[in-house]
Amino acid sequence: MSKSLRVAIAGGSGRMGRVLIEAVLAHDDCSLSAVLGRAGSASLGQDAGQPFGLHTGVVVRSDVEAALRNVDVLVDFTRPEATLAHLAICRQLGVKLVVGTTGFDEAGKAALKEAGGEIGIVSAPNMSVGVNLSFKLLEIAAKVLATGYDIEIVEAHHRHKVDAPSGTALRMGEVVADALGRDLASCAIYGREGVTGARDPSSIGFATVRGGDVVGDHTVMFMADGERVEISHKASSRATFAQGALRAACWLADRPAGLYDMQDVLALR
Repeated sequence: MSKSLRVAIAGGSGRMGRVLIEAVLAHDDCSLSAVLGRAGSASLGQDAGQPFGLHTGVVVRSDVEAALRNVDVLVDFTRPEATLAHLAICRQLGVKLVVGTTGFDEAGKAALKEAGGEIGIVSAPNMSVGVNLSFKLLEIAAKVLATGYDIEIVEAHHRHKVDAPSGTALRMGEVVADALGRDLASCAIYGREGVTGARDPSSIGFATVRGGDVVGDHTVMFMADGERVEISHKASSRATFAQGALRAACWLADRPAGLYDMQDVLALR
């Protein structure tokens, strides 16, 4: 990358948005060029650096098209409906996109895939480098432990998270199911209550915990008679997601149009 990457942040007044702004301001190869806020937000019209006691000269705006006219990449960790609206404008303006938003339905995933034919997009349910390394470890573990092991995925997040299971937990399930030649939609169990009968050995179970300020904990358990293998990742700060997102943005700067994920960014394929 030959010049400072002009970065825009969506959802600048949210918890993750503020972490992303702070990360961009501290990054040697990125400059903060725009910050988006939702209509009606108290932060609109304010300097994006105000929460940190800084003057950046970048004002939080709700006019997405105007805000994105002079940026290289938008980093978006908002909600599916907002991200898809931003996606349409990014396509129109030729702005690249890093998506950390989770909870997309099949239509939303299809829209991202279609847009990848025109602009560069990195989309991942978790931008943490450690989590994405865990995906690779899970692929290896699933292939080695393919027979005789029951698989359960447990995840915990803060009380404000609105989707469950988390996008990261679902992606972990997809990685394991793909490695085993299974269809996650057919073998996933998302809750158990009452008399459930014996466990189906081909199933992949999910358990969800919500409470407090947990940033994100994920554990995949491979359980057999006499032993248990666990692969876990615990995030203690949202900064890890921001650093991964900026790593993805810098990587994307020199890439052609396409839909990529963090496995591509980290050369783990």
